[in-house]
Amino acid sequence: MNQLFNIDNKTAVISGGAGVLGLEIAGYLLKEGVKVFILDYNEILLTEAIGKLEAFGEVQGFVCNVLEEADLMKTKDAILEQVGQIDILINAAGGNRKGANISPDSNIFKMDRQDFKMVNDLNFLGTVYPTLVFGEAMAKNGKGSIINFSSMATVQSISRVMGYSAAKAAVDNFTKWMAQELASKFGDQIRVNAVAPGFFVTHQNRAILINEDGSLTERSELVMQKTPMNRFGKPEELCGAIHFLCAEASSFITGTIIPIDGGFSSFSGV
Repeated sequence: MNQLFNIDNKTAVISGGAGVLGLEIAGYLLKEGVKVFILDYNEILLTEAIGKLEAFGEVQGFVCNVLEEADLMKTKDAILEQVGQIDILINAAGGNRKGANISPDSNIFKMDRQDFKMVNDLNFLGTVYPTLVFGEAMAKNGKGSIINFSSMATVQSISRVMGYSAAKAAVDNFTKWMAQELASKFGDQIRVNAVAPGFFVTHQNRAILINEDGSLTERSELVMQKTPMNRFGKPEELCGAIHFLCAEASSFITGTIIPIDGGFSSFSGV
């Protein structure tokens, strides 16, 4: 492989590593020779994920709440004690809650404020806190690649998902802010970027997008009308961009948000 794209022997930390997308990325990186540490708050899912990943390479899991800095600090110290440095941080933890959505038969004024706060905390602070903890280790070492998870919900307004949209918009701004902060104060070898997935079917959104008989829901039909490729993304289709952002091939790229969306963000619908 061209050395610019070689990521063998790097060390990656993936929050939300037991989720559909985090698990796919972890497996891909393991096959590329990366040492992977996955974090998840759910011990059962974490154990199942490790069982699926062990055949591919060197992987360990930590039960860790991304909203608890004490958890993150303890995890960071344990990882550094084993491997000495962290090269890659992928902030894949996130999600939504029903009360932070605005259904067609409701309106914004009836939104559950507590669910709105929880969605913002999980997606935004759940990106900020790991970045501050693991990013500090990178800063001390003078190099590293941080990859956040944005969303199509930041590109233009998408009905219903107000809480999630607000949180991911904050992630976009934080990605750009941290990119300039780290590069200007800790050197040109530490980078912060984000990927913005289009519509991928996960455990959380399956019921919204797919009917029990396997057909598309009304909402999915609208998504397809706005997606030139006329299909959902496959989890493995995130891995090429992730690999690129982990590798030296992207050494002059920081502060970007890369859409992986089948053309959704580029198409007006007309």
